[in-house]
Amino acid sequence: MKSQEFLTDADAGPLKIIKGATLIDGNGGAPLKNPVIVVQGRHIKSVGTRDDQQFAAQLPADAEVVDAQGCTLMPGMMDLHIHTAMFNCMSFHNHRVAQFEIMPHLQQMYALFHAQNCFDMGFTTLRDLGMNGPRGLLVDEMCAVRDSINAGILEGPRMLIGAFTTMTGSHLDLIQPRAMVRSGFNTADGPWELRKLARKNLLAGADVIKTCASGGGGTDKEEPDIRNMTQEELDAIVDEAHALHKITAVHCFTTQAQRMAMKAGTDTIEHMVFSDDETIDMIAEAGVPVTPTLSHRTDHAIQLRREVGTAEFVLKKMKYLQPYCFETFQKMYKAGVKIAMGTDMGFEPHMGTNAAELEIYVKLGMTPMDAILTTTRNAAHAIKLGHELGTIEPDKLADIIAVDGDPLKDIACLQKKANIQLVMKEGHVYADRRPGKSKNVVNVKQGDWKIIDYL
Repeated sequence: MKSQEFLTDADAGPLKIIKGATLIDGNGGAPLKNPVIVVQGRHIKSVGTRDDQQFAAQLPADAEVVDAQGCTLMPGMMDLHIHTAMFNCMSFHNHRVAQFEIMPHLQQMYALFHAQNCFDMGFTTLRDLGMNGPRGLLVDEMCAVRDSINAGILEGPRMLIGAFTTMTGSHLDLIQPRAMVRSGFNTADGPWELRKLARKNLLAGADVIKTCASGGGGTDKEEPDIRNMTQEELDAIVDEAHALHKITAVHCFTTQAQRMAMKAGTDTIEHMVFSDDETIDMIAEAGVPVTPTLSHRTDHAIQLRREVGTAEFVLKKMKYLQPYCFETFQKMYKAGVKIAMGTDMGFEPHMGTNAAELEIYVKLGMTPMDAILTTTRNAAHAIKLGHELGTIEPDKLADIIAVDGDPLKDIACLQKKANIQLVMKEGHVYADRRPGKSKNVVNVKQGDWKIIDYL
C-alpha cells in the first residue's frame, strides 16, 4: 500500500491517529505492518506506516492517539442477512410463545438489543431482512430503530432495513403459523398488488425489499422446491424497488428461483441451497452477489432451534438441506461467485456470534483473506455502499475494528469478545477493551438477562 498524503480540514472534526501491529485493509492485498490510520471526523484521511518517515512527519502533533498495539486493524464487519426482530431469539425460551406474548413496541426494543450485541462484536453494519408477526410487518418499528441510531439517540450499528414483500402463503408468510390471524396488508398477489405492497414498505422507510421465489427450510409443512412467485410478480417487485432507488434481496433455495431472480435483476441472491453448474456460472458471469447463510444450517443451529421449540418436521428438513448448502458454497467459491457474508441469524439465541459464519467458510475451503473480504469489501459492494464502506482507505467512512489476534492465521479469533478490542464507527469509538479500558456497547454478559417464559 502506498502512503497517502495527509489532508487537513479544520471543519471536518477532531483528528485521531490509530496505530496497530498489522492492517488488513479489505482490498485483499498483503497485510501492512506497523500501520497508522489518520481519521478526521467521520472519515479516513490518510493511511501509512510508522516506518515511513515522510508520512510520520506529516502526522499532526495535537491528534488523539488510539494505540492498539499488537492488534490487527481491519474494516468493520457486516452481516447482510440477519433478522434482529425475530420472535424472540434471546429473551424468550419458546419463539412460538414469544410472537403472541410480545407487542411490536417491546419487540422493537429487543431488536435494538440484538443489533447492539452484534455491534459490540465488531459488526458495524447490518442488513436486517425483515420480520412479520400477528400484528403485521415490523417495518415501522425497525425503521425507528435505525433512525434512532442514525440520530445518535442510541448506540448501535449502521442498519439497512428490509421489508417482506411476498405473495400470500409464501415461505416468509409461513414463518408464522398457518392458523394465525393475520392483520393488515402484509402479503399480496399479482404484479400490481405486489407493487403496492412494495410502495407501502418503501413509504414506511425500508431500505431493502426482501422477497421470496422458493420455499425454504425453517417453516412448518412447506417444501423448499415450492415456487413462491410468478416471474411477472417478481419482475414487478424488483422494478418497483429499483424505480425508487432501493435494492432487493430474493430468497432462492432452488435453481428455478435463482434463475427467476437473475432474470428480474435482483441485487442479491439469498441462501442458494440447491444448485447446478450452469446456473452457478450464470450468476458468476453476471456478478450478482450471493449471501450463503451457512451458520443457520449447522448442527449447532439445529440444536438451538430444538431448544426454542422448533417442530421436529422443521429440524429434520434443516438436517436434510445441510449438505446441499455446504456443497453449493464450495461450487460457488470455485466458480468465482461474489460471496457476501450473511448468517440468517434469528431464532438462534446468540446474536453477536456472527463471525462464526467466516469460520465455516474457511473450513469449506475458502482462504481466510477471502473470508474476510466477504464481510468487508464484498458486503459493501453488495449493498451499493462500496464507495463509503468495506475498505480502509482515504475518504471512506472510518468503520475500523482492532482485533487481538491474526484472523489470517486463526479466523475464529473474531468470535471472542475479548479479542475485539476496539470498535469504531464513523470515527467514534463505541467499544474499547484495550488494556485498562472497559467500554462496551452491551454491558450485560451473554445469557445473564431474564428468559421471560422460562419454567
